[in-house]
Amino acid sequence: MAPKLLPPKQLENLRVFITRSLHTSSSSSSPSPSSISTAAAVSPLNLAEKPEPAFHKPPTAIQDHAKPSSILDFHDHQKLFSNLPSTKLLHASLNIYLASMSPMVDFGMWVMNSRLMETDNILRAAMIKTVRHTFFEHFCAGEDVVEAGRCIKKVNESGLRGMLVFAVEYTGDNDACDQNLKGFLDTVQSAMSLPPSSVSSVVVKITAICPISLLERVSDLLRWQQRYPSFNLPWKQNSFPLFSDSSPLYHTLKKPEPLTPQEEHDLQLGQERLWKLCEKSVQANIPLTVDAEKTAIQPAIDYLTYSAAIKYNKDDNPIVYGTIQAYLKDAKERLLLATKAADKMRVPMGFKVVRGAYMSSESKLASALGYDSPIHNSIQETHACYNDCASFMLEKIANSSDAVILATHNVESGRLAATKALDLGIGKGNPKLEFAQLYGMSDALSFGLSNAGFLVSKYMPYGPVEKVIPYLLRRAEENRGLLSTSSIDKELMRKELKRRLKAAIF
Repeated sequence: MAPKLLPPKQLENLRVFITRSLHTSSSSSSPSPSSISTAAAVSPLNLAEKPEPAFHKPPTAIQDHAKPSSILDFHDHQKLFSNLPSTKLLHASLNIYLASMSPMVDFGMWVMNSRLMETDNILRAAMIKTVRHTFFEHFCAGEDVVEAGRCIKKVNESGLRGMLVFAVEYTGDNDACDQNLKGFLDTVQSAMSLPPSSVSSVVVKITAICPISLLERVSDLLRWQQRYPSFNLPWKQNSFPLFSDSSPLYHTLKKPEPLTPQEEHDLQLGQERLWKLCEKSVQANIPLTVDAEKTAIQPAIDYLTYSAAIKYNKDDNPIVYGTIQAYLKDAKERLLLATKAADKMRVPMGFKVVRGAYMSSESKLASALGYDSPIHNSIQETHACYNDCASFMLEKIANSSDAVILATHNVESGRLAATKALDLGIGKGNPKLEFAQLYGMSDALSFGLSNAGFLVSKYMPYGPVEKVIPYLLRRAEENRGLLSTSSIDKELMRKELKRRLKAAIF
């Protein structure tokens, strides 16, 4: 597609931006061979993965990922970004450049977490407006379901799909949960009105439809039963295994009290909300992906997810997807146990595989209680676990009706999975395999996988700016390393903008 010409004022802004970016890039230090070999920083799809330094010498990194034998071609930046207009590309580059400045991120996080945001004032209004027109527009799909639908259509026109996320979480009472359920049901209804297959799944956080205090109580009881199998839980329904022998149980150090009648009633309400959402997803034939959250409440989340999967995953069509966080030491074991149980019950199962989003808080909690962190000891171990889980699920879908979403910003993980899929005869465009990245991040990987023929989605949260700010703060906290390095995305965007600027001038 021929590049669109920019107005003179935007051409000048583009020239200044590229000049500064190239100057900044040229002043960075050269990488060691080991840093190049670990290229492509990591990120989530609850989606957060902890980054590692990479691509400090962009031309070398790009050339390494553009080998003729590679399935993913990152050499042709014109082809990668052919569907993005110049204004969108420039806007993305500017936002990534701003997000890479640690002082700006630190200041923004301080302001957003301060009391200044608790009352209506000029500063709060100014900050909300700034966030709306910078990071919100870049990382989010809109403020309501209508705006999100328009954004999905634009993404779909570029050859990608969308994972539609109503960005609410951490509710404390049933009234808020009921209100959130309505938002999720509206999300599925909106997805039904969009072009076929443009929405690959709808995403829900269980903390949005079930009070978090109740999820903590249920998780405590489930952990105690894991430790003492004779411990009776009269409310517990059929599920898959929730723990492995190596799963952390330190969150529950003493025997918890049974659920009160009111708590059992509230648990039933939470389960019924999830069922209503599942029924709507079955009606729309759109998968429902349940995000993973902190290990303190993950047992309850997995319990509700697996119980719903048993009820609604029928006829070789997995509607309910769970999420496995590969940065956890017990991730692969739990994945193996859950899929084995699902196979025995003849339940087709879908999983989203991510690296993980709560590294700092998980390690702090374990340390405070005097236990080892549940997180792998090194990023290399996390990479290995992620790639093992991805390989296992690819082998599963090659020989069963299971499905997988491989959510990663790591170029090497994407390349390995794409190669493995083709080796197993999993055809390009197979609906049982989806790659995914966060909206506003890792566009080069997204378009590279899409150009190679695979289905690729963007994780697209939407909602009022005030509600989405917690999501944006997590992205800033978790991914500043990814955004601050001279990543492949930043360099390829810069190269393409420079090419378009030259084409526009000459």
